[in-house]
Amino acid sequence: MGVYLLLVVGATTTVTDAAAACTAWPACGDGFALPTASAGWVALGHRAVAFAVGLLVVATGIAAWRARPARRVRAALAVSFLLYPIESILGAFVATRGPTTLATLAGVAIPLSTVHLVGGLVVFGGLLAALAWELEDRTGDPDERPAATSAPEPAADPIEQGERPPIPSWSEDPIRRGRLTAAAYFRLMKPRLMWLLCLVASAAMALAGGPGLSVPVVAATLAGGALSIGASGTFNHVLERDVDRRMQRTSDRPLAVDLVSVRNAVAFGLLLTVVSLALFAWVNLLAAVLGLVAIVFYSVIYTLVLKPNTVQNTVIGGAAGALPALIGWAAVTGELGVGGIALAALIFLWTPAHFYNLALAYKDDYERGGFPMMPVVRGETTTRRHIVWYFGATLAAGAAMVGLGRLDWLYALAGVVVGGVFLWTIVRLHYERDESAAFRAFHASNAYLGVVLLAIVVDTLAV
Repeated sequence: MGVYLLLVVGATTTVTDAAAACTAWPACGDGFALPTASAGWVALGHRAVAFAVGLLVVATGIAAWRARPARRVRAALAVSFLLYPIESILGAFVATRGPTTLATLAGVAIPLSTVHLVGGLVVFGGLLAALAWELEDRTGDPDERPAATSAPEPAADPIEQGERPPIPSWSEDPIRRGRLTAAAYFRLMKPRLMWLLCLVASAAMALAGGPGLSVPVVAATLAGGALSIGASGTFNHVLERDVDRRMQRTSDRPLAVDLVSVRNAVAFGLLLTVVSLALFAWVNLLAAVLGLVAIVFYSVIYTLVLKPNTVQNTVIGGAAGALPALIGWAAVTGELGVGGIALAALIFLWTPAHFYNLALAYKDDYERGGFPMMPVVRGETTTRRHIVWYFGATLAAGAAMVGLGRLDWLYALAGVVVGGVFLWTIVRLHYERDESAAFRAFHASNAYLGVVLLAIVVDTLAV
């Protein structure tokens, strides 16, 4: 996380050209003077962080040398350990010489600062690989045999769920039946997904900014987004109603207990679809098209094609969560832009690191449902390793977003702090390997994304 902090600070320094305010080394002025401008303090802070993190890298290398871990762990650490001083020298050269072009590739100039940032990513990747492999060596089960090598056969009969409170008929107790029915329709919309995905769209709109960012546009986009999520969730309930009865965590869903009929649920989903697309169309046609794609992708592609047939369902299905970023950007600008695509990439990479924790917690349930989730098909050890990989990819995407130029220190610090908490829960998951640890990491992933998205909104609107 120290190297990641260094990456984010370095990207901020590059984007703001803060190094130009402090062109001496190791400090400013004659090389030992303090900065006279705020930009100079940014550059000096970057160098101070680099020195402190360098000490941590050296300490890690020494500890690894004494512990003699596996060869692949030593190799990954050696890459980071040897590259770090080269990166430090390169950073000093960039700071004192200013913008310098290293080479030209296909007619595009490659600045030395870009090479410096790429080298930092390699250092980060080496440490992350060492962590993933060391955790696997310490906590993995080499004799683990996955429950299935492909999509498991669903349970033949619904599992026993114990006593359920009876559902009264309209004639017996119309008031209670009405309350249950209203709550059932609300649950069909999967409201737990709404706040986070609407926050994704909000961050995209704030990141886009410009004259298109107005209260009516924001309100219509968020309302349309909430209803499209509700439509997708409703169709998912309809299509998975038989499977839901076999899984403990979903056996009480409205269609699984026949509280809502299939016909009424389909009609409700179609109504939500029409209203959401109408709101998107009022904003612009591209937002409406993307909204329709999001509903179809989650309801049909993910639910019917990906989820029951491939172990990569969570990875590919991450596109459903990434689409709100494109919708939010398109709502403000009327087009697809780099900022919206970058935020969508962040959500796409975050999704496996987030959902694999839930898959671990409900592994047996997913097997009963016949879903080829990663823990069922590849095993828990592999799943935990993949969580580390996707966590690192998420942080790398987050650092790259600093290059968009409208994100400041709040975004940088939020990513480092909550990213550190997220990483701590992932490490604890490797050692504890139980349901509570999986849920802890799951909630930490939610907190990470929520805080980072809020930081994007605040940072961009404050500029």
